[in-house]
Amino acid sequence: MAMRALVNGGGIGGLAAALSLVEQGIEVELFEQAAEIRELGVGINLLPHAVEELAKLGLLEQLDATGVRTRELIYCNHLGQRIWAEPRGLEAGHAWPQFSIHRGRLQGLLYHAVRARLGDAHIHLGQRLVRFADDPQGVTAWFADAEGGTPVPWRGELLLGADGLHSVVRAQLHPDEGPPRWNGHMLWRGALPAEPFLTGASMIVAGDSEKKVVLYPIAPLAGDPPRALLNWVVWAKLGDGSTPPPRREDWSRPGRLEEVLPHLQRWRFEGWIDVPALVRRTPVLFEYPMCDRDPLERWGQGRVTLLGDAAHPMYPVGSNGAAQAIIDGRVLAKALCGQASVEAALRAYEAERLPATARIVLSNRQMGPERVIDLVAARAPDGFEELEQVISRAELEGIAEQYRQVAGFACGNRAAGRN
Repeated sequence: MAMRALVNGGGIGGLAAALSLVEQGIEVELFEQAAEIRELGVGINLLPHAVEELAKLGLLEQLDATGVRTRELIYCNHLGQRIWAEPRGLEAGHAWPQFSIHRGRLQGLLYHAVRARLGDAHIHLGQRLVRFADDPQGVTAWFADAEGGTPVPWRGELLLGADGLHSVVRAQLHPDEGPPRWNGHMLWRGALPAEPFLTGASMIVAGDSEKKVVLYPIAPLAGDPPRALLNWVVWAKLGDGSTPPPRREDWSRPGRLEEVLPHLQRWRFEGWIDVPALVRRTPVLFEYPMCDRDPLERWGQGRVTLLGDAAHPMYPVGSNGAAQAIIDGRVLAKALCGQASVEAALRAYEAERLPATARIVLSNRQMGPERVIDLVAARAPDGFEELEQVISRAELEGIAEQYRQVAGFACGNRAAGRN
C-alpha cells in the first residue's frame, strides 16, 4: 500500500528520518520553517550505534570526509588531572566508529542526501506548520509561508513532528505542558582552527558541576603543520533554575564574549591548551541555556507522533541528542513496514523508543557519565595526589558502564577504561 509521511522539521532528526522512510519505500514530504538549510552551529558527537544507522543509509564515506573518528574520552578536574579515560568507537571494540563532527556540516550532508533521494519537489522550505487534524483515513496539516498567506493543506497517512525543542506538533498534542525546563546552567560554544592536542582525536571533559570545559576536534584541516577545527564548550552555573533563562533557547543564538570570559580564569592546561586564549580567538560563539522537558507518558495519538528533540529534549551530556534522533527515525521506518496499520506502527515505535529515551533524559539530569568529575570535585576540590584515595577504579567503571547501558552503546568487547 502506498504511504505518504509528512515530516515537519529539516534538522538532523527530520532529515535522517526522511532518509530512513524513503529507504523503506515510503513517500515523504519534508517541511522546514527556515527559508534555507544553512550549516550553522558547532560540534556534536555521533555514538557508534547512530553511526551504524547512517552507514546503513550509505553515508559512512561522507562522515569520514567531514568529521573526526573519536579515539578517546578523558575526564579531568579543573587542574587537568586525569580522573577517567576510555577508548571510543573502534578503539573500544565497537563495529562502528564514533564521530565528532560539525553540527551544520552533518545537517548539510544529510540534506544533500535527502535532495538526491527525494527530489527537490518533495522538500518545502519556508513553510511553517500552523495546525493539523487526523482522522481514520489520514492526517491533514496546514502550512503557511513567510508572507503569512492562507495556510495550504497537505494530506498524508502520518505526520511526524521533528521540529525541535519548541515543537508545534508537540504543543498541539500536549497543550498544557508549558515551556522547557532550565536548570540554571548556560553553555557557550565555538569552533576555530587550532593545533591538534593529545592524540589529535581526543575528547576532553574537565571541571565540576559549577564550571566545565569540553574540547574536541570536529574536522581535519589541510596545511603544514596539520591543524584541526577545534570545538569548545564552556559551561557555567548561573542560577538554580527557578527562573526562566535570560534569553530564549536557540542553538544558533550568538553569544557574548564579555559574558563567558569571567568563567575562564582557571582553564589553562599546562603544556597542551590555553582555553581563555582559544575563546578570545574564536570569531563567532553561540550560547544556549541548558534545557530539557519532562518525559511524556505518550508522544502522539492517532496518525501523529514525535521524534528527536520534539519528543525527548535532553541536556547535552553523554553525546546523545543527535544519536537518539537518528535511531528514532530508523525504528519508526521499520515499524511502519512491520505493522498492520499506521496507528499500530506509531504506537509500537513509541513503545520502544519512549522509555529508552526517557531513561537517558533522566540520567542526563544527574550528569550521566560526567558524574565522575563532579564526585571527585566534591571529595577533592583542591586536586589529589593519588586518585584511588578519592574514588576507586570500580566506582568509576560502574558509572561509565551504567551510562553505556542506559544510552544503548555498551560493547561486550570494549577495551577497559583507564585513569
